[in-house]
Amino acid sequence: MSASPKAVPHLRGLYAITPERSDTERLVREVTAALEGGAALVQYRAKEADAALALEQARRLLDRCREFGVPFIVNDRLELALAIGADGVHLGREDGDVRAARAALHGRILGVSCYDDPLLARAAARDGADYVGIGSVFASSTKPGAVRAGLEKLARARREAAIPVAAIGGITAANAAEAIANGADMVAVVAAIFEARDIRAAARSLAQLFPVLQEASPHA
Repeated sequence: MSASPKAVPHLRGLYAITPERSDTERLVREVTAALEGGAALVQYRAKEADAALALEQARRLLDRCREFGVPFIVNDRLELALAIGADGVHLGREDGDVRAARAALHGRILGVSCYDDPLLARAAARDGADYVGIGSVFASSTKPGAVRAGLEKLARARREAAIPVAAIGGITAANAAEAIANGADMVAVVAAIFEARDIRAAARSLAQLFPVLQEASPHA
């Protein structure tokens, strides 16, 4: 059995969210590069994968995250997260009840998408979330139709929730500092990492915005 990830004092840093990939070996290589670049959390997001592929990919990525001591979060699929012993789950609007997930996770990480609504962030915190996601903060190529939250709502969500906030949507190395300045504890990224020619370098350019984590990481 793989060793558990090292404890983290709080959720902070680059949050790498995986792209849809049917090629498991490619996905593992790409996530490895993101980890080498300094990703502090990894979320497996596979809306199109069938159960068998999702199980295979999640297990492979969990093992790789264990090697780096980085928490591994499963998007949407609570049962999958529990089955493989993932470090947590991230729920969207249609992905299940927050309180029920909190009870099932027994102390593992629970993240909740709150979109552009700071009041949802407060409710999620009340119901047991460990962090919330706010977005789309900027225009997003991954979800071009997503409602824009903007920096003001990001800052308000941080005040309302009083738990870590992940900014998501259109985050790049050029604008991530703005999100951090407005209260983001984490910057959640898909395209800016996984569509880059050099994934490791792209991840590092974002991870280095969190210098305390970079200094502490043995893989920095």
